[in-house]
Amino acid sequence: MTPVLSAFLSGFALSAALIVAIGAQNLFVLRQGLRGEHVGPLVIFFGASDAMLIAAGVGGMGAFLAAAPQLTLVLALGGAAFLAWYGIAAFRRMASPGALTAGVSEGLSLGQALATGAAFTFLNPHVYLDTVLLMGTAGSAQPEAVRPVFVIGAAAASFLWFAGLGYGARLLQPVFRRPSAWRVLDGVVGVVMLALAASLVVGAFAEGTPDRSDPTASTSTSFEASRP
Repeated sequence: MTPVLSAFLSGFALSAALIVAIGAQNLFVLRQGLRGEHVGPLVIFFGASDAMLIAAGVGGMGAFLAAAPQLTLVLALGGAAFLAWYGIAAFRRMASPGALTAGVSEGLSLGQALATGAAFTFLNPHVYLDTVLLMGTAGSAQPEAVRPVFVIGAAAASFLWFAGLGYGARLLQPVFRRPSAWRVLDGVVGVVMLALAASLVVGAFAEGTPDRSDPTASTSTSFEASRP
């Protein structure tokens, strides 16, 4: 196997392993795919965001982030507040007599969808753990000449996953013609979002003071799990 192909496959496999977990971004793309709203722009946005953050990590941004525990705390609390708000909104939809059905009721504008996607991405410390720190560290271990290929492989996995999730969701649209199916989905979304919000708060205020002589210790306090 050539070094170029090896770097591409390494980036693709690691990115794919990190991104498939059920979490905020994935549930949002799934929900928009079921509604048939702005799937293409969201796929491009999430894929491009991953590519940018991975490239930044390979370029050395991970060391800066690891040495900035205050920034980590701000991101954790901001992300927790947003996830909690979105989770409560999902529970309100679930409890509403006029539950959503595919293609019915007012949805998000393109600007609102992208803004929500940006919040799920850049207010989520777990995204930085996956892309900037973990992917960045793995990419930096590659020979310098093939590091861009590693980033391309990782970005390709992100684009393919979000495209498959968003456009593949239409296969489930017949199921989601029933209001009860939307209630179940919103219930799952609410539980996941509130659980993620709680995990961010707990991580941000975890007991014990990290060893500041080890920059990775401050990061591990707030980043307790991979990307939701």
